[in-house]
Amino acid sequence: MDRPLTNPEFVVPAEIPRESCAGAGRMATASLAEDPAAAILEVLREGERFLVCSHSRPDGDAVGSVLAMGMLLEQMGKQADMVTADRIPTIYRGLPRAESMRTALRVHGPYDAAILLECDGIERSKLLGLERLFLINIDHHASARSYANLNWIDYGAASVGELVYRLVKMAGASVTPEMATCLYTTVLTDTGGFCYGATGASTFELARELVVAGADPVAIAREVCFSTPTAKMLLLAAALANLKREGRLAWLWVTHQDMVRTCAAEEDCEGIVNFALCISGVEAAVFLRELPDRHIRLSLRSKGKVNVAAIATRMGGGGHEAAAGCTLDGPITSALEEILAELRNGLSCFGGGTQPA
Repeated sequence: MDRPLTNPEFVVPAEIPRESCAGAGRMATASLAEDPAAAILEVLREGERFLVCSHSRPDGDAVGSVLAMGMLLEQMGKQADMVTADRIPTIYRGLPRAESMRTALRVHGPYDAAILLECDGIERSKLLGLERLFLINIDHHASARSYANLNWIDYGAASVGELVYRLVKMAGASVTPEMATCLYTTVLTDTGGFCYGATGASTFELARELVVAGADPVAIAREVCFSTPTAKMLLLAAALANLKREGRLAWLWVTHQDMVRTCAAEEDCEGIVNFALCISGVEAAVFLRELPDRHIRLSLRSKGKVNVAAIATRMGGGGHEAAAGCTLDGPITSALEEILAELRNGLSCFGGGTQPA
């Protein structure tokens, strides 16, 4: 099924000087049609070697979409180097071709283009060397921005994997069972198990198509949801011991010492904020983690009444309307005071304040 673009954005910033790619000369043809996917596809067809990456601390959408994009390029007879600045979280290392993704701090060409998936700026990738390359930006976050030579931003897509899927169909490539598994993972994880606002009829239709193509929804859900390491459970216990609620607002936190004591990895923090959000009557939640340098990393979640992406963006971060993040100066007490003021203000727009009933 071909899906129409929802709120697409297509920009070719002429002021960004970067290495030319093989398809750049023909790119103007597609740009005249104002079709970002077609323009990107022209570049892929013209080029030979591509870098595929995403944001640092990759999540399910990042890992799954990078792997699927790599498979698409392989089918097109291209060379794809899949790189991330941080290691793949344990629960995603079983995805097809995950062993092909390598970890690096700097990338070296020559590349015809670098494809950044759900990454709102080259700094978010934490990869050095991108600034000299021809950049293709494919994103769906509410905080997405047009920083690349080619930008395809669809705020209505359930995951960036959905955009990769559309590109696969446009290219006439095969959606193999391996590719379907990676793409289904992007949809499952970036919708929060089909809970977040971008979920709609087209999301389930996409999921159906991926299952028909060979994705096993039960096996994927089991791997994502029921493969929690012991360290994460111990870290969760520490966070829940700090759980606080104020009417429609809830928060919890862990210190760096909690991370050390439980032997938890950074990836073990993923999803802890949802335990605060799942409380009946709570509309917005935040999880705070103290970093080794004493900065505080925040994970924000909302059930829809507060646009946490807007809040995170004002604080130097970004994300989705219902799921976002940012990093603030410490200590935890000051960061907590700052974010609670923002969340209280957001909730006050819907009346009733935040005080318990």
